[in-house]
Amino acid sequence: MNEITRRQALRTLAAGAASLSALSRSSLYAQNRTPFPGLHFGLQLNAFPIDPKNFDTFMATLHTIQTIGYQGFESSFRNLSQQFAAPQAARRQIESTGLTFFGIHVFLDTPSYDPVTRIAPAAVYEPVARGGAALGAKHLVLSGAPADNHEQLQRKIEALNAAGAYAKSLGITAAYHNHWPEFESKIGEIDALYSQTDPALVSFVLDAGHAYRGGADVPAFLRAHSQRLIGLHLRDYKNGRLISLGQGTFPLAQVAAAVKQIGWHGWVENEEERENLSKTGLEVIAPAYKAMKEAFSA
Repeated sequence: MNEITRRQALRTLAAGAASLSALSRSSLYAQNRTPFPGLHFGLQLNAFPIDPKNFDTFMATLHTIQTIGYQGFESSFRNLSQQFAAPQAARRQIESTGLTFFGIHVFLDTPSYDPVTRIAPAAVYEPVARGGAALGAKHLVLSGAPADNHEQLQRKIEALNAAGAYAKSLGITAAYHNHWPEFESKIGEIDALYSQTDPALVSFVLDAGHAYRGGADVPAFLRAHSQRLIGLHLRDYKNGRLISLGQGTFPLAQVAAAVKQIGWHGWVENEEERENLSKTGLEVIAPAYKAMKEAFSA
């Protein structure tokens, strides 16, 4: 990241902090308890302009989301890779916020995934798992490329079990995070991943927004697979484009009702990504938090 981009990131975070004092006076931020027992509200940090070479931008982001009311966070491994070599001081700063470090996420461009296993190579995810565990992350979250055939799918299942065993050896949990192609799969990938990975080694973070884009009946999927889930990612769409949570066609109310009906416990995480890769932070996560509170209080 060049110096201009660093200054832009810092200006964006500073602007968010300045406006936060006014927002925090709103009744929206006055109560931070989650409405359904056993649920926690978290945030994937992709909406923020974090500079991996400047840990202060990461900490500024955490303080912003804490003030809004989120209870924890999930972060790309890229935001924290500079801290892996000497994690102690960074861990103390993270823990001082009172936020739960839900997960450290490994997402790669498709060509960078192992062409055989369709997930990150062990040479990539093992140091991330070690670094994340040292920084206090509870989970190693793995995305992957869709399997093209049944042989690849079986290799992917085996690789996820291996990653889960490695994470378990470090005292954390591995979880697979889907995108929409797993739900569009002609070979039944999503069902195979949930039914054939080892429950003792592999959990799942269901990206409900991606599942919706892939044609899934998300409330029905939740009811069928809740025992394998440790987290949900929420995102919304309108006319095929990502939009702020609660403002599109994603069935947020029905998902919340299903969660309440089955008594699922876990992390509900907002993920406010945009196709243009804009990083507007507070501007998009504040209304998303409002939508989450309203839906899960019904």
